[in-house]
Amino acid sequence: MRILTEEDVWSAVRGGSVFASGGGGWVDHGLQIGNAAVSIGQPKLVSVDELPDDAIIITATAIGAPAGTDWQMLGTDYIKAVKLLQENFEGKVVGIMTPQNGMSSTINGWLPAALLDLVVVDATGDIRAHPTGKMGSMGLAARQDYETIQVVVGGKRDNGSYLELVVKGSPAKTSNILRTAADQAGGFIASARHPLPASYIKEHAAIGGISIAIELGKAIIAAQPQGGEHVIATIVQHTKGTVLGKGIVTKRDVHYSGAFDIGTITVELPEGSLTLHVMNEYMAVDDQDGIRLTTYPDVITTLSAETGLPVSVGHVEVGAELAVFSIHKSLIPLSSSVKDPTVYPEVEKALGIALADYALDGI
Repeated sequence: MRILTEEDVWSAVRGGSVFASGGGGWVDHGLQIGNAAVSIGQPKLVSVDELPDDAIIITATAIGAPAGTDWQMLGTDYIKAVKLLQENFEGKVVGIMTPQNGMSSTINGWLPAALLDLVVVDATGDIRAHPTGKMGSMGLAARQDYETIQVVVGGKRDNGSYLELVVKGSPAKTSNILRTAADQAGGFIASARHPLPASYIKEHAAIGGISIAIELGKAIIAAQPQGGEHVIATIVQHTKGTVLGKGIVTKRDVHYSGAFDIGTITVELPEGSLTLHVMNEYMAVDDQDGIRLTTYPDVITTLSAETGLPVSVGHVEVGAELAVFSIHKSLIPLSSSVKDPTVYPEVEKALGIALADYALDGI
């Protein structure tokens, strides 16, 4: 167990931005929520092994499309979501985890943990960011025997889009309801969900996901004064990942639909091109011949050639020079979510490409 600090906030945002895979929130939002957490309290990061098997852990997150522009999420929304879950759960909540790393999602639970005397659990529902709640539910998506509680809070107060919603039922059905609520709230909303015993987290989560992001972030911050090329080299060396190519963005065909950003981004290389398939996050990359180069749950990230820092889908512009970077799934901890074949069909349908055949191969 250790106290999370302002240095950890910056490191979590920088490292989480790589695992964000083009989504996972916003840098400014992550810094704002994280600095609020370490200012009002002393959030504690604990290994799940430090908790008894029956300690209840919940997941705190934000749901929606990172490129959405009509949303409002305040720090109090994250806190209210956790409080509402506690009020509707017959038991004591001990810790909070995040379903994914990201530009802000690595820090999802730090503020309510600091204020409500809970611990931040060093585990993630998925080491990288993903488009659907089912992909971060640690194998719960297909279970009919588990009744979950899911809460969402957020939206603009001044235009009537603010919502508070508590739903109980199967993870699959309640996740769909929450996605609709995010859309109605303007595109993004704060959430708390899935009270589970630590024994389940130990078996099904991506263990150490927060520490992995923080350590990568420290390396990135140390490399920044030496320029963008050095930052990219540091990311590659630290993660054992691969730069698939560096080139100019020639096409950005991404549109908002039902709280998702869906489409493709084309990067022209000196020889050939890369097509990045987007559903909030980068889910796959094909070369100019349609040959698949990398697929979820691989980490897939665009890095600025100028700064070396990750560039989210919402900030990719035609004419920008980017490096397309990937970490193979064999090099990262995988949760039960990514091994669950039921989480893929809706994403494959939305994108019009195959994912499961690649994702499930060898795991």
